[in-house]
Amino acid sequence: MASAGSFAVGAAMPLAVVLLAPEQSLLYWIVATAIVFLALLGAAAAAVGGTPLFKSALRVAFWGTFAMAVTAGVGAMFGTAV
Repeated sequence: MASAGSFAVGAAMPLAVVLLAPEQSLLYWIVATAIVFLALLGAAAAAVGGTPLFKSALRVAFWGTFAMAVTAGVGAMFGTAV
């Protein structure tokens, strides 16, 4: 149930952003939403695992953002980026 719930929220939030955000800044809103959710998931994992919340949230948000940047860079290199 937890997996299904997190998937539903994770799928619904970007869709809500797409519906509500102005088209000119849509990409920035999606990236910001993804980073916020990475931090929230890092904090949730820390709470379950009994580790420091801020440090864990920061670590997951940082490395997740890094991974998104590398993916965007590779996409741009091959001409598939937006």
